[in-house]
Amino acid sequence: MAAPLGGMFSGQPPGHPGDSRGQASLLQAAPGPPRTSNSTLVDELESSFEACFASLVSQDYVNGTDQEEIRTGVDQCIQKFLDIARQTECFFLQKRLQLSVQKPEQVIKEDVSELRNELQRKDALVQKHLTKLRHWQQVLEDINVQHKKPTDIPQGSLAYLEQASANIPAPMKQS
Repeated sequence: MAAPLGGMFSGQPPGHPGDSRGQASLLQAAPGPPRTSNSTLVDELESSFEACFASLVSQDYVNGTDQEEIRTGVDQCIQKFLDIARQTECFFLQKRLQLSVQKPEQVIKEDVSELRNELQRKDALVQKHLTKLRHWQQVLEDINVQHKKPTDIPQGSLAYLEQASANIPAPMKQS
């Protein structure tokens, strides 16, 4: 999957080392303002993120008194970032669609790999729960053994009741 996306970062489209028409058309086809020839979606996403961050920590905004102006500026930066993020997502979805058409076996391999990873994660979770279950079963067995020691239980029903009532806390006095 690295080969089809490699052109996005280098400025060259995949499979066409000398021709940049494919990549430029994909980048320009996305809705939004026109891009400069050297700019890619990733560059714009990075710069819009930096602008969002800068607007949040800018001294102008910290020292500013008009809260509505600050809110509007931050909202504009965030909206631009979200728009470019949607365009970037669209670009990757287009590449994913192209990959699924050109190499459907690759998509199936990725799905199988994801399913295997999910099964391993769930198996580990089941093992963790089984370990906890065994621990608590052992605790319960220890408690049962502790309460059923034959040497601790006196003979006769009255003696048994006296011992059982000795373990009950005394009622609290009301004042």
